[in-house]
Amino acid sequence: MSNGTPGIPARTAQPVSPARVAVFGQAGRDLVLRVAGIPDAGASAVVSERIERLGGKGASIAVGIRQLDPTARVSLIAVLGEDGDGTEMLREAASHGLDTRHVVRRGATALLTDVVADGGVRRLLEHIPQQALLTPDDVRAATALTTADAVVLQLQQPFDTLLAAAQLTRQRPANGVPRALLVLDGAVDATEDRARRDELVGFADVVRANAREASMLSGSEVRNREDALRTASTLLDLGPRVVALTVDDAELIAWPGEHVFLPHERTRTVDPTGAGDAFVATLTTALLSGASPREAGQRATQAAGASVQRLGGHPKLRRLPPDRKGSMLPPSDLPSTDGETLA
Repeated sequence: MSNGTPGIPARTAQPVSPARVAVFGQAGRDLVLRVAGIPDAGASAVVSERIERLGGKGASIAVGIRQLDPTARVSLIAVLGEDGDGTEMLREAASHGLDTRHVVRRGATALLTDVVADGGVRRLLEHIPQQALLTPDDVRAATALTTADAVVLQLQQPFDTLLAAAQLTRQRPANGVPRALLVLDGAVDATEDRARRDELVGFADVVRANAREASMLSGSEVRNREDALRTASTLLDLGPRVVALTVDDAELIAWPGEHVFLPHERTRTVDPTGAGDAFVATLTTALLSGASPREAGQRATQAAGASVQRLGGHPKLRRLPPDRKGSMLPPSDLPSTDGETLA
């Protein structure tokens, strides 16, 4: 039975298993520090909790997909340093069941520091050396891009690298390999040539962005729901079949001829870090399994809402039995999410 959305895998009685997913993006060492309040200039704060582990948006999305579908073959395409941190993070990635054959080792490992105060106020400090970014040569060596059922491109990478990855994903060998579900997450540098930005978006099946990122992708400011709808329409016209944008207190899920706003759950925010990663992991997994854009958006919104209730934003997702109405969240993480469709 088709979900009625061209370019998105149809729901089938015999889904492909195990699914092959490639996640292309940042990996590094996460350092999460919890404080009572962000100190003023010249002041200090006592750290009440400290977490160190594998991080980076690419790694987090890959771990989330693997949690949602433990049978999936999830390849991480990223850079880790030729240092002790890199070795430790590579070992942790493997412990999550990720295929690390396409993780490049060079330079120093990126350090991503998340300082979180009461009420979810945070400051992000990132040390990402140039060598910690992927290159077109890394793309050419990443054979997983040509065989995966779904490819997630996390856009915090050099533009030429991203374009090369999208092109390689679409240039499947002529041996009957099906078209991959190509998901773009985030935004590219707003100074990049508009035609090249549009070319990258045109390769995608799914685009996910927050309001700031959507403005960078489209060239138009996104301040409210009306702006988001116009931007989604602009992006859909470039080729994607699903656009997911965060605006105000809701997620907009748009596909040709239809859209829905899914309100965020009103809950206590401990740390907003990682909500987008949980959203992308869940949206990708759901669409790949045959869910409709609306269904996939609902699941992804639930996952993002659950993630902000934990310090550090590390994914904590798992597949549930069918009697949980297809939800991919633990019972304690199931907020209610009622969709609102706007004409």
